[in-house]
Amino acid sequence: MSLRICFIASEVAPLAKTGGLADVAGALPRYLHDRGHDVRVFMPLYSSISLGALDPQPVPNVQNVELKLGPHRYSFSLLAATLPGSQTPVMLVHCPAAFDRATLYTNAPDEHLRFLVLQRAVLESCQRLAFAPQIVHCNDWHTGLVPLLLKSLYAWDRLFDEARTVMSIHNIGYQGVFGAGTVYDTGGEIRHLLSPEDLSRGQINWLREGLRHAHRVSTVSPTYAQEIRSPIGSHGLDTTLRARGDDVVGILNGVDYGEWNPATDRYLKHRYSPQDLSGKVATKRSFLDWLNLPLPVTTPMFGIVSRMTAQKGFDLLFDTLPEILAGRDCCLTAVGNGERRYEEFFDDLQQRFPDRVAFHRGYNEELSHLIEAASDIFLMPSMYEPCGLNQMYSLKYGTVPIVRKTGGLADSVQMWDPATRTGTGVVFNDFDPPAMRWALHTALDLFKDQDAWQQMMRNGMAKNFSWDTQGMEYEKMYANLLS
Repeated sequence: MSLRICFIASEVAPLAKTGGLADVAGALPRYLHDRGHDVRVFMPLYSSISLGALDPQPVPNVQNVELKLGPHRYSFSLLAATLPGSQTPVMLVHCPAAFDRATLYTNAPDEHLRFLVLQRAVLESCQRLAFAPQIVHCNDWHTGLVPLLLKSLYAWDRLFDEARTVMSIHNIGYQGVFGAGTVYDTGGEIRHLLSPEDLSRGQINWLREGLRHAHRVSTVSPTYAQEIRSPIGSHGLDTTLRARGDDVVGILNGVDYGEWNPATDRYLKHRYSPQDLSGKVATKRSFLDWLNLPLPVTTPMFGIVSRMTAQKGFDLLFDTLPEILAGRDCCLTAVGNGERRYEEFFDDLQQRFPDRVAFHRGYNEELSHLIEAASDIFLMPSMYEPCGLNQMYSLKYGTVPIVRKTGGLADSVQMWDPATRTGTGVVFNDFDPPAMRWALHTALDLFKDQDAWQQMMRNGMAKNFSWDTQGMEYEKMYANLLS
């Protein structure tokens, strides 16, 4: 059955990206479009988006539309394009007053207004296009008021009678909490629908409202769906989520193997597959030369590609990684940026171990692919991880992940069992340095047995986390909502 799907996100890869939300918003709609669904992706037209290759076209009847948000006045226009490399329609909300900023997200006083513009513009556009969505798929707090707006300000419009809303949580740590006074900027009377507990504290939590009012709540892995219903993992939203019962589902994110596959990777001179791993060795050899690390190719290499935040578990490396680099035969390559203390830690490592550590501050797509391909071991010791994608990229590239047993990491990486020769990585439980130290030493000890190591590599490379598999779960959820 072909469905009409309105998919709303604040970032969509490759047009605008800060994290995993963009990857999902760029890949899931492509899958749905290829399956024959009428899916339309709505996102802001940020000033950082290059329009040359997109060739966006003004959408008739959705030009210079006035929006009244309380005392504030905005005007937006809609531009139509397709996601690069596909025919999936993407609708760009052009409102310079809201989206011409140096970064996608800000700490400015009008941050709530920026994403109110997005949400109201999407619903206004559906009206002007006579597009009656059966599924309105919202993502993270930036779209959290859409389910509530459909129940209030737009409840009169029969266009939305069939619409069922999905609220997807990509990271519950970001909730969109604003002062209660901002409720008057929504343009409609919704105060009676808001959480009394939040209002009593003088605030409105956009993500909580999305969770309360959407027909279905999804998140990006089965384990994370359980974790966020506990006080420890919910960032204060466990009561709200437990109240939704079976309406909360976890679906592991898919991987775009068109982009992340060592057999076809455009960044690799030496491609490889499970049947012939020689290209991985050649990639590692040339990568070591390029980084000026004077080490034999047999030296086990740790790799890191990450945002540098506390969530990613880098505090566990402060004591353990220098100790490992000083006492064991190994090296490290890392790319990422974020909090200064973590950047400075990796800078210091590079200075202390110039022949063993290479760190690139910032993000570089080519370097990220090379680290995934050249490394033997991928470090991902997250404090919490809703889904994570790099551990799944690593599996495909025959790079054995070290992960903590949390969220999507627990759902995608299994501990190696030498008795059965099953498993795909090294998994540790406790979030503390002794557990991290155990995992690092265990991986290096396992690396000495290359026969077992290559079996573990091939086990990982055989895993299938493609959107062809994971996307079907979203289709089942949509069908269940409409049945």
